[in-house]
Amino acid sequence: MPKHTLDAIDRRILENLQDDARMANVTLAGKVGLSPSPCLRRVGNLEETGVIRSYATLLDAEAVGLPVSIFVSVTLEKQIEPVLETFEEHIRARPEVMECYLMTGDADYLLRVVTSDLADYERFLLGHLTRIPGVASIKSSFALKQVAYRTALPIAPEADEG
Repeated sequence: MPKHTLDAIDRRILENLQDDARMANVTLAGKVGLSPSPCLRRVGNLEETGVIRSYATLLDAEAVGLPVSIFVSVTLEKQIEPVLETFEEHIRARPEVMECYLMTGDADYLLRVVTSDLADYERFLLGHLTRIPGVASIKSSFALKQVAYRTALPIAPEADEG
């Protein structure tokens, strides 16, 4: 997919949609200085080019019974493609894994897992994570408090030319 070049209006559209993805097109157009039709075309183009991947509803984890966040460092026995692919396939299938990153450094992967309590995490750990072929070690760190959480990317304004 070709990279989409963002101009100042695209950036304002993205900032506003990150704040409120349910914003009516008429409202969005007014905020970014366009009439509704061109604004809708730009949003459609941002969707088609993959700049806007999807729209989501953000839930309060505690309110839905998932107050425990665990950061899990996983080291594999070997970093060869079939082992990496097997691990990633298993992880993508687990709904409690909110994020997973292939890392540099001591661990091969860093996961963010949410559960209802410690017993729920133990079931995930023993019933799923330790059973993935190629896993050599697992280190878990439990979050005590969420200090910052953002879903909006810091869209920098377009640099002035001239």
